[in-house]
Order: sequence, then C-alpha cells, then structure tokens
Amino acid sequence: MLEFYQQLAETLKNNDVVLATVTNTKGSTPREVGAKMFISADGKTVGTIGGGAGEAKVYQQALQLLKIGKKQFVEIDLSGVPQRETQGVCGGTMQVLLELWSGLESLNIVNQIIDTLKSGHSATIITPFHTDEKPYLLPKTEVIASLHTTALIETLLPPPTLLIIGAGHIAISLVQIAKIAGFQIIVQDDRPDFATKERFADASLVLAQPITSIQELLNKNTNLYVALVTRGYLQDLAALRLLSNYQLPYIGMIGSKKRVSTVYKILQAEGYTTEFLNQIYAPIGLDIGALTPEEIAVSICAELIKVRRGGTGNSFSR
Repeated sequence: MLEFYQQLAETLKNNDVVLATVTNTKGSTPREVGAKMFISADGKTVGTIGGGAGEAKVYQQALQLLKIGKKQFVEIDLSGVPQRETQGVCGGTMQVLLELWSGLESLNIVNQIIDTLKSGHSATIITPFHTDEKPYLLPKTEVIASLHTTALIETLLPPPTLLIIGAGHIAISLVQIAKIAGFQIIVQDDRPDFATKERFADASLVLAQPITSIQELLNKNTNLYVALVTRGYLQDLAALRLLSNYQLPYIGMIGSKKRVSTVYKILQAEGYTTEFLNQIYAPIGLDIGALTPEEIAVSICAELIKVRRGGTGNSFSR
C-alpha cells in the first residue's frame, strides 16, 4: 500500500488521476473492499481491482471521468447471469468508486498518507460518496459509525517489515519476492562482503554488523517478521536468543530437520521454553518441493503470506 501511494504521488506531480476503489462486494469477487487502482491522464494504470473485463470497464469509465471530473460508481457484474451484461463469472458483484484526484490539494493528502505510513503509524482516510465532498485524513484510526452509509472508511496500516538474518543466495531471492508481496525489507549479516547494498538493492536497510545490531529494531517494531536463512546453527542460536524476548508474528528458521533439532536441544538445555520453540516455523516455508534458492524463497514468502493473511496453505483444488 505504501508503494501504491508513492507512485500515486509521483504521478500527481505531472498528471491528473482517477482513483478507483472497491467500496462494496457481494458473493465471490476477485478483490476486497478497499482494493485500488489508479488511471492517469496519459492512460497508465497502477494497482488492480481484479483484472479482466470488469477492470477494463472501470478503465474506460475512468478515461471519461478525466474529462467530466464528477465522481461516480461503477457496478461490475461477475455473476454470469445470462440476461445481464457480465464482466466475469466469479459469482458476485462489485461496486467501484471512481474519483478524480488532481492538483496540490490531492498531492498533499497523498503525501500525508506516505509520511504516516513511513513513520510506522496508522491513520484513517474518509472518502465521502457525495459528489461535492472530497477525501480527508484523520490522524488516528477512529471509526465514525455515522459515516458508514455515506462514506468509505479505511484504516491505513504501515507495511510489515521482514528482517532477513543471513545474506546468502536464498536471501537475495527472498528480498525480491517479499518486496513484491508488500514487505519492507531489512537484511542483517555479520559478513561485510555479503551484506552489501549492491547485493540487496531492494532492501530498505542492510546491516553488515553483529547480530546484536537488530536489538533496536526489535525494540521499536511490533509488526516484524523474521526469516533466519543463516550459514549455520551457531548463527541461528545467537539470533533466537535475542528473539526469545519479543512477541513477533513470525519467526522462521531454515535448515534440515537434524539442524533444527540440534538448535532446539541446545536452547532447551539453556532453559528456553517449549512455548517459545513452538512459535518457530522450522524448517521454514511451505512444502512445495522447492530445491533451488529461488524456489525456496518462494516457499518462504508463501508461508509469510499465509501467516499474515490467515490462510491454510492448502491447494484450492482440494
């Protein structure tokens, strides 16, 4: 979401934009309420509300709205009912709000959103449905019940951070894939030849320092996911001793079952609780038969998404 608003800000500096937001869904739909895309005056798009013919309809309506300027709703029929003009057969319907964003006022709102998310805070954006009212930002995540029928209320959350401990081959691919999946990336490794900005251009921070350098990150970041892809179990032990003091949504550790067992036995002998060890996803990743570093990175990122979104990891075909 942060990257979406950053691209929106860059576009608004030179072009007017139509922001398309899913405001209501019924039945099975490809995207959720709050999903967004924008269409700029030069015809370029960023984001998606589900693709296919429904998105194409929104795109065409947006080009018209760039000329007239008035916000409007677009109904997308995905039911597949024969007597209706359909844009898909997912089974449900979507309502999409199209709204013109232009000029300094819109750019200021977007920059406020960016500053809020980058600072690690959350906020609420109110998008009124009435034609003459414009979106505005609240500094806190307040819920205003009376606005639900007259406006879309969205809580904006900062993106989760993925701390990758270890800067080997798997880490290189994991940085690239996890960034696409919406994570901010930090890489730590005590080897300066491995932990370099050149190797990890997509990371927001690269720490070529001892494992103790992550202490400050742990103290201030509550939405921190950690992937241990280190070169050996000694590095795993050093990291886990630090991580044991914090409540984190995800700790994953790479390694064979023997390596994982060795780490657990040492930690148990040192007095670490079974409760803590049970929080660790080890061996890391989902079982997709991954062999190469790139495939292993996909497996790890799939598990990160599963934990973040509350999925099952099962095949949809079952």
